[in-house]
Formats: sequence, C-alpha cells, structure tokens
Amino acid sequence: MDTTNKTKRPRFMFKKKFTHKFFKKPLPKAEDIFDVNSLIPQTEEKIENEIPKELVENEISKEPLENGFINMGLCPTLIKALDKKNFTTPTPIQKSAIPVAVKGKDIVGVAQTGTGKTLAFSLPIMERLSTLPGKKALIVLPTRELAMQVEETLKKFLPQMNMRSALLIGGTPKGRQVRDIHRNPHVIIGTPGRIIDHLNDKILHLKNLEILVLDEADRMLDMGFAPQLNQILRNAPKERQTMLFSATMPDEIAKIAAAFMQNPQRIEVSRPGQVVEKIRQELIFVAREKKNQALEKILKKYTGTVLVFSRTKHGARKICKSIKYMGYSTAEIHSNKSLNQRIEALEGFKKGKYRILVATDIASRGIDVNNIELIVNYDLPENAEDYVHRIGRTARAGKMGRAISLASPDQKRKIASIERLTKMRIPQINSIN
Repeated sequence: MDTTNKTKRPRFMFKKKFTHKFFKKPLPKAEDIFDVNSLIPQTEEKIENEIPKELVENEISKEPLENGFINMGLCPTLIKALDKKNFTTPTPIQKSAIPVAVKGKDIVGVAQTGTGKTLAFSLPIMERLSTLPGKKALIVLPTRELAMQVEETLKKFLPQMNMRSALLIGGTPKGRQVRDIHRNPHVIIGTPGRIIDHLNDKILHLKNLEILVLDEADRMLDMGFAPQLNQILRNAPKERQTMLFSATMPDEIAKIAAAFMQNPQRIEVSRPGQVVEKIRQELIFVAREKKNQALEKILKKYTGTVLVFSRTKHGARKICKSIKYMGYSTAEIHSNKSLNQRIEALEGFKKGKYRILVATDIASRGIDVNNIELIVNYDLPENAEDYVHRIGRTARAGKMGRAISLASPDQKRKIASIERLTKMRIPQINSIN
C-alpha cells in the first residue's frame, strides 16, 4: 500500500500549564462562581424535608430479624429447616425445654396440649442423635392420632438430618411395622400396647435407646397404660435421657419421675387447669331432651368449624346423625371407628370436607387442627381436667376462640368443679339468639 501521499497528523502538545490559543485566560475555578460549601447544608436540609427523620433513623438502626431458635444449641441444619417451615418464634415450653434437653438432661414438663410440646422434645432428639451414631429415641403417646401427628411433625425435619422414623400403632398391619423396625430407624413413635407387642415378639430391642419421651403421660395413666409404661421403662437402658410431658402432675406421674428419672428438671409453663385467655367461655343450662334444639341454634349462629364433644361413643353417633339431619357436613371420631375411618374424619375436618366433627375424650388428645372457631360440650366431661383439654382445641396460634357448654340443671356440681380447677367463673347465658 502506498503511503507517500499521507500527511502526518500533528501531535497535540501539552505543557506544564494548560494553555491554548482559544483560551486567552485561565479557566475560572468553581469557587469563583459560587460557594460550594454553601450547598452542603441546603442539600442536607432538602433530604431531611423529603424523608421523615424517624424513618431514616429506623432504617439505619433496624437489625435483621433472627430466628428465635438460634442460641438454643441447635445445629445450622435444623435452624435452616425451621426457617423454611416458618418456625421462627419458640413457644414458652420450647424456649425453656430445648436448651436443657440438648444437654441430655432429664425433664418433667408441665404444659397443656397445643403449647408446642412436640417440637420441644423433637428438636433436641434430632440434635442429639446427629452426634450419637447408632443410638435411637422412643416416643410413647396415648392415642393413634397423636402418634401420627407427632410423626407428621418429625417428618418435616428428619430428611434434612438424614434420619428415618417408624410408627408403631394399633389398627395397622404389623408386617409393615416389622419392616420399618428392620430398617434401623433413628426415631420410633408409638402407643404403649403396640410397642409392648413388638417387644414381646423380640422384634423391637431397646439396648441402643438413648432418649425416651413419655408424652401426655397423665392421659396414658387415665387410659390404664401404667403396666405397659412400667414394662417399657424396665426394658430401657438405665443410662438414658428421659423426657416426660404432662398437662397435670398427679401422684402417679411423680412416682414415675422418682423411680425412673435422674434428677429431672421440672419445667412448668402453665399451671394445671390454666385456660388460654383468648377463649370466650359460655354456659347454657338446658334440659337433656332440648339439647338438640340448642345445638341447632348454635350451629346456625356460628358458621365456622365446630368441634362437638360427647361423653360416650353411642352419644357421638346419635349427635352426628342429628347434625346430618340438620343439613350440615359432619363426621365422628371415637374408639369404635377403624383407624382408616378416624384418619379420614380428621383429614376431612382439616381440609373443610366436614364443617363439624363429633368426638369423645379418648380421641380428643389427637385432634390438632388450626382455626377451630367453636367448641361445643354437648355433654360435660367426667372430670374437670378434660374440660381444659377440650376447649384447648380452639384459640390456637394467638387467635380468638369460643367454647359453649350445655349442662343439665342437675350438673351444677360439675360446673363448680371446673371453675375451681380453672379459677374462672363461666358466664351463663339464657339462650342463643
């Protein structure tokens, strides 16, 4: 290529002081035009006028929200799993029990159903077993429904911890349970009778048991499971951690703690008989033959989910039949129902298939359903403690709830017994408008 005709572009020369023929005078400085410093207060004042001062201060001082389970001795994997499931604020029983339980100490916890006891013992179980290869935990509960719900809670966290569980309850084939036991589960959940069956059959062995949990211990004693509990305790290794949870503390529970536990720490977050403050209680005196009429008026006034309690299985069937005749979707749950029928009734109640569920006290401890608007005591319970457990099914997670009891005029002594236990007077109303 011929480059002879190209002229060279002159270089632009810079000197120490910038000068050019187009600039006769040096460029003016900013300070000569205006006072730069005078702009600073004006700018700050403008910002302050646009954004309220308190909002600016709050934004600066605002700290990131922390999970309330941090600093309780739980590993990051469990904290992350709790965050994912929106468990960020521990309940009083969880706040008190978890730091003690993760250290391997024995616990006697006094707390009502629905206070978060399941996580209070489940989280320490998973935390401790993660550092103890080959060790197991056994959780004993009074009813099938309660056992299933505890397993349901555990299964939200076990996969993240690479752990397995086995459910040992009546009403289901033993064969599947035997297979689950042979898979060497970390956590075993069951009812006393079926656990004893597998112990007697030499299928279940407790030699590697590290943690034993007795939940709803008072109810298990009420149901006549004392011999089975004593057999389980005798089969368990002496060197173990035992956690016992109960809504009340009768002498039998104290004897178990003295005989089978090592210096247990008592954690009491609610006195026996204490009722959730957000439950509005009401009492209607009505003749037995007019209870169905009163119930129909109640169900017409309150249109949300309703849990109706009957004293007997036969009574539950009659009440359920009457409610269906009124035109409402309803199901019943009691010990005469098969396990599959009870599961279907509970799931249908949870998911809205049944607006009303009729239950007996035997099954009531296994009913853990949110957003129950109303509890109806069609029959008063046999003892005052069951009244507290019944109405505790409503007003959960800080929500308001209502409980209406239908009593015959000759049951004033039972009402007085309930009021002595709860230390509350139940307001009497004449009728449902």
